[in-house]
Amino acid sequence: MDWLEKMNGAIKYIEENLTNNIAYIDVAKIACCSEYHFQRMFSFITDVTLAEYIRRRRLTLAALELQGSSIKVIDVALKYGYESPEAFTRAFRNLHGVSPTFAREMGTQLKAYPPISFSISIKGDVEMNYKIVEKNSFSFFGVEEVMDTTNGNNLVRIPQLWQECFKDGTIERLVKAQPKELVEDDFVTDVNGIMCYRETGEETFPYMIGVFDMDGNAEVPDEFSVISVPALTWVVFRTDEHKKSEVVEKIQAIWERIFSEWFPSSGYEHAEGPELEVYYTAKGDRNYSEVWIPVVKKQD
Repeated sequence: MDWLEKMNGAIKYIEENLTNNIAYIDVAKIACCSEYHFQRMFSFITDVTLAEYIRRRRLTLAALELQGSSIKVIDVALKYGYESPEAFTRAFRNLHGVSPTFAREMGTQLKAYPPISFSISIKGDVEMNYKIVEKNSFSFFGVEEVMDTTNGNNLVRIPQLWQECFKDGTIERLVKAQPKELVEDDFVTDVNGIMCYRETGEETFPYMIGVFDMDGNAEVPDEFSVISVPALTWVVFRTDEHKKSEVVEKIQAIWERIFSEWFPSSGYEHAEGPELEVYYTAKGDRNYSEVWIPVVKKQD
């Protein structure tokens, strides 16, 4: 219930400040997590970015005011944070499909986005395989790109980046440069993904395709960037075995469930630190994937 109270408290704060400047860091404090991780969690749970949610709510209220009063368009624009009538009109038309002036006409069809409310959902019919592990500090090196989360662009761009790295030989060069491969049973992992290791601005996050350097002693080629990861406690989620063609589907399905199903009842909170996608493969078309997230025990 504590998690629900925090998330609904954050939504209440947003609703009470839709006509003011909303600092994401203030919203995140109510939810007791960092600004960056709150935005990530919000997007995974609601399928919409925090910025887009606030934009929709403001334009929903703006439409109601235009229909119910003789208020000037410029006054509504300024009230909901738009610096000019032109900017407001563009945003209004993109959401509602009509101009603010036309929205006053009787019978005009508009869109309404009500406030989000978080509640307990009865799930759990499909198990989630996870474990809590502690790891010493390690390094990770590879190629980086800053991902845009607007409209789920990251879900499309990340698989594209992997395809490009396979095609241009980057993956092969990374495999050659890694000091050693990780082995679990008969599965090995070569090239993996790491993200959220630094802040890059609202609605974006850094993503790197690379390899582990567990001892931090590798001779890293100049073309690759290096990340130092501190000692952390991690929750590790594992997919079922799957075909290579199912990697994207399986890893994205895990991500969608972590924040909405596991965290609310786990007794853990997201800690400051990067997130990992680790890919294991064996002979034949046998694969499984893992998501690694740094965690801390919730304070009573």
